[in-house]
Amino acid sequence: MAKLRATVCTLAVVTVLGAGCGSGVEPRGWAKSVCVALAPWRTRIADLTSGAQQQITGGSTPAAVKQTLLGLLAGARDASETARRQVASAGTPDVDHGAAVESSFVATLAGARDAYAHAYTSVSTLDTGDRAFYDRLRDAFATLDSEYKVSALDTGKVGSTELRKAFTEVPECR
Repeated sequence: MAKLRATVCTLAVVTVLGAGCGSGVEPRGWAKSVCVALAPWRTRIADLTSGAQQQITGGSTPAAVKQTLLGLLAGARDASETARRQVASAGTPDVDHGAAVESSFVATLAGARDAYAHAYTSVSTLDTGDRAFYDRLRDAFATLDSEYKVSALDTGKVGSTELRKAFTEVPECR
């Protein structure tokens, strides 16, 4: 009887430990976690952009424009990092090449964060007294646009059929 109890206990421990060491997060759960992270990120970027557009008027001074845009870029950088951390904490989706999918999503958000950070650095160094201020500002945002496009996130282009399906079915992703 004691031997049977020990065997049952061993099996229970192995089962519990094995459950905790699974290969990843089921696709719907992972998609939900990713979408829950991305929704506020997208909203924050849109809000920052809208706010900056409202603050910058035809009568804005170069110094005011610079400060407004630095606020936009810092906020977008920070929002991107928050989303990146949340997606990284979502774990690895339990699909073929799940680690690569996770890594791709995390890298995409890191790329967005870095693009905003680069633009912030570029804009922060601009001299508002320089006649070419707006030309240099335009160049900084053109670079931001190209860097951002390189890291564009498209949940519809995930290589996994299960994840593509999950992204279309999970209510948080709509």
